[in-house]
Amino acid sequence: MSNPDRIIRLKTVLDRTGLSRSTLYRKMADGTFPDKVRISIHGAGWHESAVNRWIANPAMYREDRVGSAGR
Repeated sequence: MSNPDRIIRLKTVLDRTGLSRSTLYRKMADGTFPDKVRISIHGAGWHESAVNRWIANPAMYREDRVGSAGR
């Protein structure tokens, strides 16, 4: 049974997307890749459903950021 809202870690995200670590973080800063979710003091991951939406259409993905200046 697959849970699309599970949290996946960095290595899995990089493997599934084919992005480099620096490109992933640049896209997050640009709002063109889902933001990470804090899961502990030193740990973070991504919602698998959000990564799947990005994989389905990376050119059209835009992160909705409430209160972001200049958007």
